[in-house]
Amino acid sequence: MDMNPDLLRGNLELILLSILEAGPLYGLAIIQEAKGRTNGYFDFKEGSLYPALYRLERDGLLVAETGEIGGHGKPRKYYRLTEAGQAQLRHKRQEYAAFQRAMRHVTGGA
Repeated sequence: MDMNPDLLRGNLELILLSILEAGPLYGLAIIQEAKGRTNGYFDFKEGSLYPALYRLERDGLLVAETGEIGGHGKPRKYYRLTEAGQAQLRHKRQEYAAFQRAMRHVTGGA
């Protein structure tokens, strides 16, 4: 089944913060991680990923650092969660859990 872009828009912040919870990643690695964790369901395009990362950085939820981690060639911009980003991730998870419960009640899901 293909991903519904409308569902993604409402959950992109939660997805990105969750992926970056494990540690700093650069853009392409974030795309690959999302795709890998979801068996290809989340296949972000750079045109939607980078504006979201820039917004999260502007909002103080992420910090970007240019560097080379692990000696893999050219320096890249690595994004990592700030303390505010970790707090926002906890908040977003609570919001999402409440939303899921309400949807199950409305749709008759298990």
